[in-house]
Amino acid sequence: MKFETRAIHIGQAPDRSTGATIPPLYLSSTYTQTAPGETRSGYDYARSNNPTRENLESCLASLEAGEACAAFSSGLAACSAILDTLQSGDGVAASHDLYGGTFRLLDKVFRPLGIEVAFAASGRSEAFAQAIDSLRKPRLLWLESPTNPLLDVVDVAALSALAANRGLRTVVDNTFATPALQRPIELGADYVVHSTTKYLGGHSDVIGGAVIARTAELLERIRFLQNARGAVPGPLDCYLVHRGVKTLTVRIERHCANADRLACVLEHVRGIGRVIYPGLASHPDHDLAARQMDGFGGMLGFELDGGLDAAKRFCTRLHVFSLAESLGGIESLCCHPATMTHASIPKEVREPRGITDGLIRLSVGLEHIDDLVSDVLQALEP
Repeated sequence: MKFETRAIHIGQAPDRSTGATIPPLYLSSTYTQTAPGETRSGYDYARSNNPTRENLESCLASLEAGEACAAFSSGLAACSAILDTLQSGDGVAASHDLYGGTFRLLDKVFRPLGIEVAFAASGRSEAFAQAIDSLRKPRLLWLESPTNPLLDVVDVAALSALAANRGLRTVVDNTFATPALQRPIELGADYVVHSTTKYLGGHSDVIGGAVIARTAELLERIRFLQNARGAVPGPLDCYLVHRGVKTLTVRIERHCANADRLACVLEHVRGIGRVIYPGLASHPDHDLAARQMDGFGGMLGFELDGGLDAAKRFCTRLHVFSLAESLGGIESLCCHPATMTHASIPKEVREPRGITDGLIRLSVGLEHIDDLVSDVLQALEP
């Protein structure tokens, strides 16, 4: 089956007892056993297993070209589960540009536990090789592509091959691209991680995460931690994410079209130092994105010449865009990374990486493009 068909039909077999086309939502926290230790179809307690969660996991595994998936209560819980497979002394080589929560997790939670962390100086393969070589016991290569918030695109296939040759597992955060645009496992990655809160859920009404693995064997420890740590999503959360996935393809098409149009407009606006969108020919990674992805996504950034004052003025003058954390919903959102999503990164660290006080990040939604363009342009007026 093609991607769009699997998004709708995998994990959605008609209910056997009633024939309901949409599977029922299983809210029960426990399951009646036929005899001590004898369960019906393997269900005993909802933290360990739940039919609604299984439906979502089977769908996400199929869409990401993996053999198995474990769903979590948030994207950071999913990231934590992968990092929990490491031991003190193990090392992680990570992208130079990362979601602020992932940076905080690596730097403030796992580094004090003895996990060595090295950030690549750029998105180039040589920089990642140097980061790996700086570690005593490198175990994981952690990538985002496109990155958050600078929208750098890294060569997932080349870096996965580099990691495999060095004996590392590759993890790719595919939240920005989604499997509709990019499937890292097909490019050689071992794990894909998602904040399903974002494009997969798609409606800004659920928090969730997921880990998809190339093989079922690779997911065994993750699955154990899912149960042992207990950071599982509730069944209603799983139901909402799964419902969102069914419309992922058509939503992503509109996100991409709107973002591309808005980025082209912003390239010609005075007072903007740079526009960051992989679909623009001016983006340094445009050719790589065109080869690696099936579209350029719904996220874009730009840097205002006036710094923090200009950024605050712009953010507070918007009417259609909402000034809010998160991304990937049907509505358009504006974020000021330096004071919002990436505030956990010290200024002396984030500014050299390009996360300046004048940087704006937009999650371009599904509204009419004319309304979005008009809103941004009026907010940019002197």
